[in-house]
Amino acid sequence: MNIKKIAEMAGVSVSTVSKIMNNYTDVSEKTKQRVLEIIEQTGYSPSNSAKTLATRKSNLIGVIFAGEFNVDFTHPFFVEVLNSFKKQMGVLGYDLIFFSNEKFISGGDYFSRCLHFHVDGCVIISGQKMETAIRDLDMSSIPCIGVDLELKGKKSGYVMSDNFQISSKVVEHFYLLGYRELGFIGSTSDSDISNQREAGYIKAIEGFGLNVNEKWFVHGDDFFEPSGYTAMQQLIQSGSLPKAIFAASDLLALGAIRALKEHGLRIPEDMAVIGCDDIEACKYTSPTLTTIRQNKQRLGVLAAHMLFDLINNQSEGGSFVVEPALIVRESCGSSLSNYFPQ
Repeated sequence: MNIKKIAEMAGVSVSTVSKIMNNYTDVSEKTKQRVLEIIEQTGYSPSNSAKTLATRKSNLIGVIFAGEFNVDFTHPFFVEVLNSFKKQMGVLGYDLIFFSNEKFISGGDYFSRCLHFHVDGCVIISGQKMETAIRDLDMSSIPCIGVDLELKGKKSGYVMSDNFQISSKVVEHFYLLGYRELGFIGSTSDSDISNQREAGYIKAIEGFGLNVNEKWFVHGDDFFEPSGYTAMQQLIQSGSLPKAIFAASDLLALGAIRALKEHGLRIPEDMAVIGCDDIEACKYTSPTLTTIRQNKQRLGVLAAHMLFDLINNQSEGGSFVVEPALIVRESCGSSLSNYFPQ
């Protein structure tokens, strides 16, 4: 039994049967009931592939961890965002399919693979050293949403936190606590997110009339803990240290703290540290880590709804920038109450 046979038995077209199976409203109630009775009598249950061919929709969403250096499932921030995205897409009736890029970094084609699997849309997670194939997919007819990745295609959009506001909140907090010698640990120069946070940090420092000491601005290979450790080792070996440092991710901050402790330096007495993301580990480090919280659940839910609207031609893309929040803990050396007396 197939959809063509159901159509013949009901005396209607295959497209009419398809519309009824997918709850379209432009079919008369009489025709709908006749087709549904035949489906029930025959016990017909269409396969996913048949539904895809009939409706041109697979209800599959492609998930791509972009870049030669990508976060995969190892970065807790993106894992939480993706988990929120997955749950919301599930509510909207979609499943996820994950694309690997290990074998075709230099010459791969995401677009053709998306066509092969009939995905309805894609979510693309930001990485470093971006493949050309990502930009080709962005400019294609397949709806795409970037997470921490600006997409510019006609069927694309993106969500991210306000990276300039993130840095501004850090500098303001340091300034009000009396810190004037400020440093920064970022990722590589090809990371848009790190570059935005660094640019915002410099702008905010200059906005308070303070000097920017380039010797206190160091960079790792990525956003992970070993890079933060190596960057702080480099800073310590230079013989010149700031009094406070902002790391572009919590993992970078945790690596920096490990290096400081190995050299007998105290946090925050010898150096205050602030991270970014507010991953779960921040609550359990010693000292607990002051950080900028990105609303991971909101980012995931927004990405899901934006992609759903793109797939169903209810929007023309766009972007959402989510406001961050300062979470004060021990590593910065004080709390808000110290400079906002009751």
